[in-house]
Amino acid sequence: MKILVANPRGFCAGVNMAIECLDETIRMFGSKIYVYHEIVHNKYVVEKFTKQGVNFVDSIEEVPEGSILLFSAHGVSPEIREQSRIRKLQTIDATCPLVTKVHLEAIRYARDGYHIILIGHEGHDEVIGTMGEAPASITLVEDPSDVDQLSYDANAKVAYLTQTTLSVEEASRVIVALKARFPSIESPPKEDICYATTNRQDAVKQLVQRADVLIVLGSQNSSNSRRLQEIGASIGKQSHLIDGSQELRSEWFSGDETVLITAGASAPEVVVQDCIGWLSEKFGATLEEITTREEHVSFPLPRELRVLQMTNV
Repeated sequence: MKILVANPRGFCAGVNMAIECLDETIRMFGSKIYVYHEIVHNKYVVEKFTKQGVNFVDSIEEVPEGSILLFSAHGVSPEIREQSRIRKLQTIDATCPLVTKVHLEAIRYARDGYHIILIGHEGHDEVIGTMGEAPASITLVEDPSDVDQLSYDANAKVAYLTQTTLSVEEASRVIVALKARFPSIESPPKEDICYATTNRQDAVKQLVQRADVLIVLGSQNSSNSRRLQEIGASIGKQSHLIDGSQELRSEWFSGDETVLITAGASAPEVVVQDCIGWLSEKFGATLEEITTREEHVSFPLPRELRVLQMTNV
């Protein structure tokens, strides 16, 4: 067996920042803190922090008044911020700056009187947060067929935004339909899809033709991880999205094939190495890591946490 390991893979700058933010908050205040939704969409990461005593909640009412609450990397709506203020929570905002960018674009377009079309997946935490910025102005579409259902006039003042973790092709199909329906539609000067999402997809596209099996490390609720699996499946490759080596199955492999391994932007490197170890032990695999693009992006910790760091020296 030969294992190809895609690079870039795994944690993006926004996930790194969010996890560092939670680690630092635990260091300063202990683990009896709260996080609104999962800090990132990854089972391994969430279970690790849960074992330390961190509480992940789905409503602000679950958080005792005066507690410390982190907002996840996916962002939250103004309503959640207001509920947190009313409960006198000490909030730390670990929203990825690239998600914040989309929120600010939504606010600006709504202020300027645009009908906003948000391309994304219904129910995703990021989409819920973005739509909460201007609920009266935003309509969600998931695929080109949804564009046909829009009731705006062709000359209406319309703009589009995208969820940051979509596949480029998925978003492009909807954008083409939107531009055909609304020729003067506005869009942000720089696309919303995350650099890391694009880079990981590009790496898989370049390498998957050389493989018989694609293994994507990531959780089922991770949008960007699912997009990676779909790339392999779309060209007929056996493709599996798993949380870790415990989900690998011997029957997926014959022992003489080429396996491509990658990881979604919220999956830690430890689960990648565990899978490599499992395959190497079972099939005596050889390893080749292939870098398709270098990444040097990093984000600072949120301002409120940096202020707390200075006061807790």
